[in-house]
Amino acid sequence: MTSSKSSRSGWSPGALLVVPAMLWLAVFAIGPLIFFACVSFWTASVFGLSSDLTFKSYQSLIDEPVYARVLWQTLRIALITTFLALLVSYPLAMFIARLKGNKRTLAVVLLFLPFWTSYVVRTFVWLPMLGRTGLVNQALMALGIIDKPLDALLYNEAAVYVGLVYVYTLYMTLPIYLSLEKIDRSLIEAAYDLGATPFQTFKRVVFPLSLPGVWSGCTMVFLLSCGAYVTPQLLGGPSGQMFGNIIASQFLNANNWPLGAALSVVLMAVVLGCVYLASRRFGFQRLFVGERG
Repeated sequence: MTSSKSSRSGWSPGALLVVPAMLWLAVFAIGPLIFFACVSFWTASVFGLSSDLTFKSYQSLIDEPVYARVLWQTLRIALITTFLALLVSYPLAMFIARLKGNKRTLAVVLLFLPFWTSYVVRTFVWLPMLGRTGLVNQALMALGIIDKPLDALLYNEAAVYVGLVYVYTLYMTLPIYLSLEKIDRSLIEAAYDLGATPFQTFKRVVFPLSLPGVWSGCTMVFLLSCGAYVTPQLLGGPSGQMFGNIIASQFLNANNWPLGAALSVVLMAVVLGCVYLASRRFGFQRLFVGERG
């Protein structure tokens, strides 16, 4: 009787269970985004915010070339960070996937271990390591490679890459490891039986089957890098600032919330556009969940 009523009304018990999650998503995720978009059309003054609609904030984005320059720099840093994280994470994921039993469990725990501390703390660690009296400079001077400490190790774009790759390694390594773990070992053995070299086996069997994890990891690292604020703020200096730092300055220093909201809307639109173009290039399912079949 109950099932017949629910079927007539078009709501199944499973669909009803989704309603609380959808309400939570609407109130705490979609709602703030809509509010942000509305604020971007408001007016800021010394007396606070006014709901008078204006395109002044978006006009400022066009009139001030610094915003376009920093936006391009942000996308470039995010892309390079994603590529570097892939170079670091793929061999690490392969190494963990080849371990057995307790060794694999220990390796996964060690992979997660640094991420049990605060993001800010993990970024702060690089300050004493890359500074003039830091570990890297002291090691290079002890080895006789340099005569005096290097200032170029910190407060530049290169330091931002180091920090971002370090803090986002887990988000790249874990999906790749999960994809490699699911590969049937008999396929690799069959490739060897057919005379394939280790490189050919990797190129034609292992890497194509691990692409779902690669695409997922690249997507996560790219999205997180585009919105990075703490790492470029602490390690970047003037030449390593990203779009998130400009957005934060509008809210915290300039008290220009409409411009900060407009910058946020533009960043979200550009990043979503990049993800959409990537999904069109590689296929939506292949980009996020992999090919089936």
